[in-house]
Amino acid sequence: MRIMPPLRLVMLALLSISLFSCNEKEEFLSAPVSDYLPLTAKKFIIYRLDSTVFTNFGRSTEIHKYQVKHVIDTLITDNLGRPSYRVYRYMSDSSGTQTWQPAGSYFITALSDQLELVEDNLRFIKLHLPLRNGFSWKGNSFLPADPYGPLYSFSNDDSMEDWDYYYDGEPGSFSYQGENYNDVLTVEQVDESFNVPITTPTAYAAKSRSVERYAKGIGLVYREYEMWEYQPNPGGAGGPYKTGFGITMWMVDHN
Repeated sequence: MRIMPPLRLVMLALLSISLFSCNEKEEFLSAPVSDYLPLTAKKFIIYRLDSTVFTNFGRSTEIHKYQVKHVIDTLITDNLGRPSYRVYRYMSDSSGTQTWQPAGSYFITALSDQLELVEDNLRFIKLHLPLRNGFSWKGNSFLPADPYGPLYSFSNDDSMEDWDYYYDGEPGSFSYQGENYNDVLTVEQVDESFNVPITTPTAYAAKSRSVERYAKGIGLVYREYEMWEYQPNPGGAGGPYKTGFGITMWMVDHN
C-alpha cells in the first residue's frame, strides 16, 4: 500500500479548507431572500392580471382582465410546524373600481436558505440561496405527479418536478406595460414549446412558460405562467381544441 507523503497530506488539507471557506464566503455574501420578498404583516401589492382561458370546449380563446390585491395577513404555523405567513388574495375589475372580493389565500414560509409558497396543497420553492446569476434549483421538487390533473387534461405537468429554476442575470431594471421597476431579480422556471405558433392546424402543439421577477424591497412585480396543449382532434366532433391556462400579471401599486 502506497503511503501519501506528509507534505502532500498537508497541502490537500489546506486546499480543502480553502475551498470550503470560499463556498462559505459565497453563501455569506449573497443577499438574503427576504430582500426580494419581504414578509411584513399588512403589506400589500396590487397587480393587473390578464388571464387566458379556453372556452366553448376549448375552441375559443378569451383574455379576462382583473386587478388582484395580495395582502400579508399574519404569522401562523404551517402543517409542518414552521412559522409561515398567510397571504389573502382579493379581486376587482381591471380598473380596480369595483369592491374587492375575496379570492383565496396561500402561505409563504421563509427558511434559512429558501422561500417556499404553498397554495392548494402544492408547494413551490420560489427563491433559494445564493442569489447569484446562474444558480439553479429544483423549484417544483415537492410537487406530486400530474399536479394539475384534476383541473386540466394535458400532459404539460407530467415532469414539472424536474423543472430547473435559475437566476437569469444580475438584478437590473425591468419595464412592462408602462410600469418601470428597479433592482429586479429574474427567476426563469421553464420555457418549452412545440409547434408554437400553430401554423398547421392538423399538428399537435403545446407550450409551457413560467418566469417570475422580484424587485428588491418590494417582492414579486411580474409573473408569466402559461401551460396549454392543443389537440388537432382529427375526425373528432367539434374539431381542434386547447386545454390549459395562461396568466400574466404585473405590479401597479404597493405599500
